[in-house]
Amino acid sequence: MKNTTAILALSSFFIFSACKKAENTKSANTAQTEQIAQPEKFEVDSVKVDDSIKIGKFLSLRYTSKLLVFPGLKDQKLLDSIYLNNKGSRDFSKKGLQAYLENEKKQYFTSTEQDTKDFISDITNAQTWYTDSDMKLVSNTNGYMHIQYSSNAYIGGAHDEYGYTERVFDLKNNRKLELKDITTIPRSKLEPILMKNINTVPSGTTDEKGEVKNSEMLLVDVIPVSNNFYFDDKNLYFHYSPYEITAFAAGDIIIPVSWVDLKGTLTPEFKERMKIK
Repeated sequence: MKNTTAILALSSFFIFSACKKAENTKSANTAQTEQIAQPEKFEVDSVKVDDSIKIGKFLSLRYTSKLLVFPGLKDQKLLDSIYLNNKGSRDFSKKGLQAYLENEKKQYFTSTEQDTKDFISDITNAQTWYTDSDMKLVSNTNGYMHIQYSSNAYIGGAHDEYGYTERVFDLKNNRKLELKDITTIPRSKLEPILMKNINTVPSGTTDEKGEVKNSEMLLVDVIPVSNNFYFDDKNLYFHYSPYEITAFAAGDIIIPVSWVDLKGTLTPEFKERMKIK
Protein backbone atom coordinates (compact mmCIF):
# COMPACT_ATOMS: atom_id res chain seq x y z
CA MET A 1 0.00 0.00 0.00
CA LYS A 2 2.85 2.30 0.85
CA ASN A 3 4.49 1.47 -2.51
CA THR A 4 1.22 2.20 -4.35
CA THR A 5 0.86 5.56 -2.59
CA ALA A 6 4.47 6.44 -3.35
CA ILE A 7 4.05 5.56 -7.04
CA LEU A 8 0.87 7.64 -7.29
CA ALA A 9 2.56 10.58 -5.60
CA LEU A 10 5.58 10.30 -7.88
CA SER A 11 3.35 10.08 -10.94
CA SER A 12 1.43 13.16 -9.82
CA PHE A 13 4.72 14.99 -9.38
CA PHE A 14 5.89 14.13 -12.92
CA ILE A 15 2.50 15.10 -14.39
CA PHE A 16 2.56 18.42 -12.51
CA SER A 17 6.18 19.03 -13.56
CA ALA A 18 5.38 18.23 -17.20
CA CYS A 19 2.41 20.61 -17.15
CA LYS A 20 4.47 23.30 -15.48
CA LYS A 21 7.30 22.81 -17.99
CA ALA A 22 4.84 22.99 -20.91
CA GLU A 23 3.32 26.12 -19.42
CA ASN A 24 6.73 27.75 -18.99
CA THR A 25 7.77 26.74 -22.50
CA LYS A 26 4.54 28.18 -23.89
CA SER A 27 5.09 31.44 -21.97
CA ALA A 28 8.69 31.64 -23.16
CA ASN A 29 7.66 31.00 -26.76
CA THR A 30 4.88 33.59 -26.50
CA ALA A 31 7.27 36.16 -25.05
CA GLN A 32 9.81 35.37 -27.76
CA THR A 33 7.15 35.70 -30.47
CA GLU A 34 5.98 39.02 -29.04
CA GLN A 35 9.58 40.22 -28.89
CA ILE A 36 10.21 39.28 -32.53
CA ALA A 37 6.91 40.75 -33.68
CA GLN A 38 7.68 44.19 -32.27
CA PRO A 39 9.51 46.32 -34.88
CA GLU A 40 12.80 47.90 -33.90
CA LYS A 41 12.44 51.60 -33.17
CA PHE A 42 14.15 53.75 -35.79
CA GLU A 43 16.23 56.28 -33.88
CA VAL A 44 16.87 59.75 -35.28
CA ASP A 45 18.79 62.50 -33.52
CA SER A 46 20.45 65.68 -34.75
CA VAL A 47 23.29 68.12 -34.17
CA LYS A 48 23.29 71.82 -35.01
CA VAL A 49 25.66 74.78 -35.01
CA ASP A 50 24.40 78.36 -35.25
CA ASP A 51 26.94 81.14 -34.77
CA SER A 52 27.90 84.56 -36.12
CA ILE A 53 30.80 87.01 -35.99
CA LYS A 54 31.51 90.54 -37.17
CA ILE A 55 34.57 90.91 -39.43
CA GLY A 56 34.29 94.58 -40.39
CA LYS A 57 32.46 97.76 -39.58
CA PHE A 58 29.52 96.79 -41.80
CA LEU A 59 29.97 93.08 -42.53
CA SER A 60 28.83 90.19 -40.37
CA LEU A 61 29.02 86.46 -41.05
CA ARG A 62 26.57 83.77 -39.96
CA TYR A 63 27.01 80.01 -40.10
CA THR A 64 24.06 77.66 -39.54
CA SER A 65 24.07 73.94 -40.20
CA LYS A 66 22.12 70.90 -39.03
CA LEU A 67 22.90 67.22 -39.54
CA LEU A 68 20.78 64.21 -38.67
CA VAL A 69 22.23 61.41 -36.57
CA PHE A 70 21.19 57.76 -36.98
CA PRO A 71 22.46 55.76 -33.97
CA GLY A 72 20.96 52.50 -35.28
CA LEU A 73 22.67 52.55 -38.68
CA LYS A 74 26.03 50.77 -38.60
CA ASP A 75 26.84 49.96 -42.24
CA GLN A 76 29.84 52.16 -43.10
CA LYS A 77 29.16 52.31 -46.85
CA LEU A 78 25.57 53.37 -46.22
CA LEU A 79 26.72 56.06 -43.78
CA ASP A 80 29.36 57.27 -46.25
CA SER A 81 26.56 57.68 -48.80
CA ILE A 82 24.25 59.49 -46.36
CA TYR A 83 27.02 61.92 -45.36
CA LEU A 84 28.49 62.27 -48.85
CA ASN A 85 29.13 66.00 -48.34
CA ASN A 86 31.11 65.47 -45.14
CA LYS A 87 34.49 65.31 -46.85
CA GLY A 88 37.34 64.10 -44.70
CA SER A 89 35.09 62.78 -41.93
CA ARG A 90 34.01 59.21 -41.23
CA ASP A 91 32.95 59.55 -37.60
CA PHE A 92 29.18 59.71 -37.89
CA SER A 93 28.40 59.52 -34.18
CA LYS A 94 26.68 62.48 -32.57
CA LYS A 95 29.96 63.64 -31.06
CA GLY A 96 31.81 63.20 -34.33
CA LEU A 97 29.23 65.10 -36.39
CA GLN A 98 29.11 67.94 -33.86
CA ALA A 99 32.89 68.26 -34.07
CA TYR A 100 32.68 68.23 -37.88
CA LEU A 101 30.20 71.14 -37.90
CA GLU A 102 32.30 73.15 -35.46
CA ASN A 103 35.32 72.70 -37.72
CA GLU A 104 33.30 73.67 -40.81
CA LYS A 105 32.13 76.84 -39.03
CA LYS A 106 35.69 77.85 -38.18
CA GLN A 107 36.82 77.24 -41.76
CA TYR A 108 33.95 79.32 -43.15
CA PHE A 109 34.68 82.27 -40.87
CA THR A 110 38.44 82.10 -41.50
CA SER A 111 38.28 81.70 -45.28
CA THR A 112 35.62 84.38 -45.79
CA GLU A 113 37.53 86.85 -43.63
CA GLN A 114 40.64 86.16 -45.69
CA ASP A 115 38.79 86.41 -49.04
CA THR A 116 37.26 89.81 -48.18
CA LYS A 117 40.45 91.31 -46.81
CA ASP A 118 41.24 93.41 -49.90
CA PHE A 119 37.77 94.93 -50.44
CA ILE A 120 36.01 94.87 -47.06
CA SER A 121 36.60 98.64 -46.70
CA ASP A 122 34.47 99.14 -49.84
CA ILE A 123 31.39 97.74 -48.05
CA THR A 124 29.65 100.82 -46.67
CA ASN A 125 26.21 99.46 -45.77
CA ALA A 126 25.35 96.87 -43.13
CA GLN A 127 25.30 93.34 -44.55
CA THR A 128 25.15 89.81 -43.21
CA TRP A 129 26.68 87.13 -45.37
CA TYR A 130 25.73 83.59 -44.48
CA THR A 131 25.80 79.93 -45.26
CA ASP A 132 22.92 77.75 -44.12
CA SER A 133 22.54 74.00 -44.65
CA ASP A 134 19.92 71.58 -43.42
CA MET A 135 19.23 67.85 -43.46
CA LYS A 136 15.64 66.69 -43.13
CA LEU A 137 14.18 63.20 -42.81
CA VAL A 138 11.11 63.36 -45.06
CA SER A 139 9.93 59.75 -44.84
CA ASN A 140 10.93 56.19 -43.99
CA THR A 141 8.50 53.78 -45.63
CA ASN A 142 8.91 50.14 -46.67
CA GLY A 143 12.63 50.33 -45.97
CA TYR A 144 13.12 53.40 -48.18
CA MET A 145 14.46 56.44 -46.30
CA HIS A 146 14.07 59.82 -48.03
CA ILE A 147 16.37 62.63 -46.88
CA GLN A 148 16.26 66.18 -48.25
CA TYR A 149 19.45 68.25 -48.08
CA SER A 150 19.13 71.99 -48.57
CA SER A 151 21.65 74.81 -48.74
CA ASN A 152 21.33 78.57 -48.82
CA ALA A 153 24.06 81.18 -49.05
CA TYR A 154 24.47 84.92 -49.51
CA ILE A 155 27.72 86.70 -50.38
CA GLY A 156 26.35 90.06 -51.46
CA GLY A 157 24.48 90.94 -54.62
CA ALA A 158 20.82 91.01 -55.57
CA HIS A 159 19.74 87.75 -53.96
CA ASP A 160 20.86 84.62 -52.21
CA GLU A 161 21.63 81.24 -53.83
CA TYR A 162 19.86 78.09 -52.73
CA GLY A 163 19.36 74.51 -53.80
CA TYR A 164 18.03 71.08 -52.84
CA THR A 165 19.35 67.57 -53.04
CA GLU A 166 16.99 64.61 -52.67
CA ARG A 167 18.37 61.20 -51.75
CA VAL A 168 16.52 57.96 -51.09
CA PHE A 169 18.33 55.16 -49.26
CA ASP A 170 17.45 51.48 -49.43
CA LEU A 171 17.84 50.40 -45.80
CA LYS A 172 17.11 46.79 -46.72
CA ASN A 173 20.15 46.61 -49.00
CA ASN A 174 22.22 49.35 -47.28
CA ARG A 175 22.77 51.62 -50.28
CA LYS A 176 21.55 54.73 -52.06
CA LEU A 177 18.63 54.02 -54.37
CA GLU A 178 19.25 54.67 -58.07
CA LEU A 179 16.62 55.46 -60.70
CA LYS A 180 17.29 52.11 -62.40
CA ASP A 181 16.16 50.40 -59.16
CA ILE A 182 12.72 51.93 -59.69
CA THR A 183 12.12 51.96 -63.43
CA THR A 184 13.67 50.65 -66.64
CA ILE A 185 12.19 53.43 -68.78
CA PRO A 186 14.83 54.95 -71.11
CA ARG A 187 15.74 58.58 -70.42
CA SER A 188 14.72 59.46 -73.98
CA LYS A 189 11.15 58.37 -73.16
CA LEU A 190 11.11 59.92 -69.70
CA GLU A 191 12.13 63.40 -70.90
CA PRO A 192 8.89 63.98 -72.88
CA ILE A 193 6.86 62.94 -69.81
CA LEU A 194 8.71 65.52 -67.73
CA MET A 195 7.90 68.17 -70.32
CA LYS A 196 4.26 67.08 -70.38
CA ASN A 197 4.00 67.37 -66.59
CA ILE A 198 6.04 70.58 -66.14
CA ASN A 199 3.03 72.65 -65.09
CA THR A 200 1.46 70.07 -62.74
CA VAL A 201 2.94 71.67 -59.62
CA PRO A 202 2.77 75.50 -59.95
CA SER A 203 5.81 77.42 -58.73
CA GLY A 204 3.67 80.28 -57.46
CA THR A 205 5.42 82.83 -59.67
CA THR A 206 3.26 85.76 -60.79
CA ASP A 207 3.59 88.93 -62.85
CA GLU A 208 1.28 91.84 -63.65
CA LYS A 209 -0.95 89.49 -65.67
CA GLY A 210 -1.25 86.87 -62.94
CA GLU A 211 0.20 83.37 -62.61
CA VAL A 212 3.20 82.48 -64.75
CA LYS A 213 3.39 78.84 -65.83
CA ASN A 214 6.56 76.86 -65.25
CA SER A 215 6.78 76.13 -68.98
CA GLU A 216 6.96 79.87 -69.71
CA MET A 217 10.14 80.19 -67.64
CA LEU A 218 12.07 77.24 -69.07
CA LEU A 219 15.71 77.79 -70.00
CA VAL A 220 16.03 74.43 -71.78
CA ASP A 221 14.41 72.78 -74.80
CA VAL A 222 14.58 69.34 -73.21
CA ILE A 223 14.13 68.74 -69.47
CA PRO A 224 16.95 66.42 -68.41
CA VAL A 225 16.24 63.47 -66.12
CA SER A 226 17.53 64.51 -62.71
CA ASN A 227 19.17 62.32 -60.06
CA ASN A 228 17.26 64.48 -57.57
CA PHE A 229 14.23 62.24 -57.17
CA TYR A 230 11.96 60.83 -54.49
CA PHE A 231 8.53 59.18 -54.41
CA ASP A 232 5.38 58.46 -52.47
CA ASP A 233 2.61 55.93 -53.04
CA LYS A 234 1.33 57.75 -56.15
CA ASN A 235 4.20 59.43 -57.97
CA LEU A 236 7.87 59.65 -58.68
CA TYR A 237 9.05 63.26 -58.24
CA PHE A 238 11.98 65.09 -59.84
CA HIS A 239 13.24 68.18 -58.03
CA TYR A 240 15.12 70.96 -59.84
CA SER A 241 16.90 73.81 -58.06
CA PRO A 242 16.89 77.41 -59.40
CA TYR A 243 18.67 77.88 -62.74
CA GLU A 244 18.72 74.13 -63.49
CA ILE A 245 15.84 74.31 -65.96
CA THR A 246 14.10 77.64 -65.25
CA ALA A 247 14.91 81.24 -64.41
CA PHE A 248 15.67 82.11 -60.77
CA ALA A 249 12.27 83.81 -60.45
CA ALA A 250 10.59 80.42 -60.87
CA GLY A 251 12.31 79.08 -57.77
CA ASP A 252 12.73 75.34 -57.42
CA ILE A 253 10.59 73.14 -59.65
CA ILE A 254 9.03 69.76 -58.77
CA ILE A 255 7.75 67.56 -61.58
CA PRO A 256 5.66 64.48 -60.71
CA VAL A 257 5.57 61.35 -62.87
CA SER A 258 2.75 58.98 -61.94
CA TRP A 259 3.04 55.22 -61.73
CA VAL A 260 0.54 55.15 -64.59
CA ASP A 261 3.07 57.08 -66.72
CA LEU A 262 5.63 54.42 -65.84
CA LYS A 263 3.34 51.42 -66.27
CA GLY A 264 5.19 48.35 -67.49
CA THR A 265 8.62 49.73 -66.57
CA LEU A 266 8.62 49.49 -62.75
CA THR A 267 11.01 46.90 -61.35
CA PRO A 268 9.42 43.87 -59.60
CA GLU A 269 11.16 44.46 -56.24
CA PHE A 270 10.13 48.10 -56.12
CA LYS A 271 6.51 47.32 -57.05
CA GLU A 272 6.34 44.63 -54.37
CA ARG A 273 7.85 46.74 -51.60
CA MET A 274 5.73 49.80 -52.46
CA LYS A 275 2.61 47.62 -52.98
CA ILE A 276 1.94 49.11 -56.43
CA LYS A 277 -0.65 47.19 -58.44
